[in-house]
Amino acid sequence: MTMKEACNYVKQAQKNRGREHRRVHSHQVCGRLTDKEWFSIVTRQKTTFAKGKTFAHTARWNDHHEKWDLKTVKNKYNKL
Repeated sequence: MTMKEACNYVKQAQKNRGREHRRVHSHQVCGRLTDKEWFSIVTRQKTTFAKGKTFAHTARWNDHHEKWDLKTVKNKYNKL
């Protein structure tokens, strides 16, 4: 590539960048989406995950499923 070709290439690239910038940032109103285009767009909805429920449904209630007699109470609370 010669110097003249390089200079022409740089000028053309600058013009192309300017055209693209003016096209993207023009303040003309864009056309609306058709029904087919609108319904083809898939967006994710807000989700909830099970990790918020695991404590309330499992570990929190483990004490109530144990057999409570004097021996288990002593073992449990003497460790504290």
